[in-house]
Amino acid sequence: MTTRTDTAGTAGAPTRRRVLAGAAGAGLAVATGVQQGARAADLPPLGTYDVVVVGSGAAGMTAALTAARQGLSCVVVEKAPTFGGSAARSGAGIWIPNNPVLLAAGVPDTPAKAAAYLAAVVGPDVPADRQRAFLAHGPATISFVMANSPLRFRWMEGYSDYYPELPGGLPGGRSIEPDQIDGNLLGAELAHLNPPYMDVPAGMVVFSADYKWVALAAVNARGAAVAAQCLARGVKAAALGQKPLTMGQALAAGLRAGLRSAGVPVWLNSPLTDLHVENGTVTGAVVSRDGAPGLVRARRGVIVGSGGFEHNAAMRERFQRQPIGTDWTVGAKENTGDGIRAGERLGAALDLMEDAWWGPAIPIPGQPYFCLAERTLPGGLLVNGSGRRFVNEAAPYSDVVHTMYDVQDTDPAIPCWLIVDQNYRNRYLFKDVLPALPFPGTWYDSGAAHKEWTLDALAASIGVPAAALRTSVNRFNAQARRGEDPDFHRGDSAYDHYYTDPSVLPNSCLAPLWLPPYHAFRIVPGDLGTKGGLRTDARARVLREDGSVIPGLYAAGNASAAVMGHSYAGAGSTIGPAMTFGYIAARDIAGVL
Repeated sequence: MTTRTDTAGTAGAPTRRRVLAGAAGAGLAVATGVQQGARAADLPPLGTYDVVVVGSGAAGMTAALTAARQGLSCVVVEKAPTFGGSAARSGAGIWIPNNPVLLAAGVPDTPAKAAAYLAAVVGPDVPADRQRAFLAHGPATISFVMANSPLRFRWMEGYSDYYPELPGGLPGGRSIEPDQIDGNLLGAELAHLNPPYMDVPAGMVVFSADYKWVALAAVNARGAAVAAQCLARGVKAAALGQKPLTMGQALAAGLRAGLRSAGVPVWLNSPLTDLHVENGTVTGAVVSRDGAPGLVRARRGVIVGSGGFEHNAAMRERFQRQPIGTDWTVGAKENTGDGIRAGERLGAALDLMEDAWWGPAIPIPGQPYFCLAERTLPGGLLVNGSGRRFVNEAAPYSDVVHTMYDVQDTDPAIPCWLIVDQNYRNRYLFKDVLPALPFPGTWYDSGAAHKEWTLDALAASIGVPAAALRTSVNRFNAQARRGEDPDFHRGDSAYDHYYTDPSVLPNSCLAPLWLPPYHAFRIVPGDLGTKGGLRTDARARVLREDGSVIPGLYAAGNASAAVMGHSYAGAGSTIGPAMTFGYIAARDIAGVL
């Protein structure tokens, strides 16, 4: 067995801190790889399969299901005591153009539109052949999953592509999500499903597309009707003795049910510690089972779907802009970059390591709250540390955080502040707090939330200049009354209007702040996970810096560099490509791509 190591580069200027951190990281990688590599072949054997899949998220389970249905023997090794990874915690939007669910719903998509749009969104950051591979195999991925699991999907009607004005963009959206399934189909295995990031209200069955309307239930007839429908679904499921699952819970449970039917074992509590190489080819994985290392061999290949590195403080310090940390992410806590580091030890190239699937987050006690509708609803604005607006609050969430970092050196915006008034609070759901009801005291105790009867007092509470905050709110109010935002163009894009209040005219994104008390919420750069990882080709094979393939090694999902590059095409741009490249990897191994 041989082990090769390279040091991956980082984006941006090679500061002394990054050089030293990178060198330290590389040194540790070499030491670990050599130590493990020297003894890997002598470790207790854990079995031999055609394919070993690392990780049981959307990428890993789709890959394993595909391999199994191609007649290959397969095992999934999972670090966590649960299956599903970050996908199980998510809303489970899936962005795959021209998939059969969209076309059956009458969505006016075409391959030409999709190709033009993805190229416009991604730009030159991702090779064209990888973009083509995603678009070509994505629809087949959805068809395959539906044919080999209990999963069915629904169009998220009206959830716009994030840049619908670009060539090929669709204001009606291309995103789908899982339909409701009954958790009873998993039997005792349901207890091992990774829990959701945020619980659905008790007694209700809620889809991702419902949240837009549920937030408006107090002021909008359709919102009230959707909330009633969610409750009716819950009542029906209870009457039938079902355990209703939607969103990420449905996706993970459905894929796991498919694996059970295909006879694919999923080993929980079995973290990857290294990759096994023989004669230059990856032929297995060193994993820990019951606290002891062992070697599981792969005749045909190893597919790394182990997630990103959002919970690895050293890697975030090494690769990403400051301030950054592990406390603001909602990714699965086991995502510490194990697969990425194992690939790097073999000389794999890394890309996009400075980036993540960003989104503004409120660091409330317990876990951060990924802020979607709240910053977009009319009657709120974002201000930086100087008390000034700096961004279109309704822009795609990744763009808002990119802007926070871009302005940080000249006019700090980390943290920034979401400012709303009591009229806003009387109208809209905020996280899971009903309109007009008080927030938990812990929000205030932690500094995540502030409430004062005047803007000057609010400014003092959050530490921004009072005059600047008053000026920002007054200017915002004057523009909101006219329904225009010449400063940051909030409302110009169809996407801006998704999480808004259609009863507010002339611009559903904009309403003045006028009713005290005023509220402020601390906003930090949260994320759904990191998006940098192992560089792969159009067949999901892992590449070295010189473009050569590491034989036997594949990657998909957040363990690989995202096909979306530094951008985000629409809701589900994480999960859609993760499933697709898992499918591609397994079919390439099977020789049927």
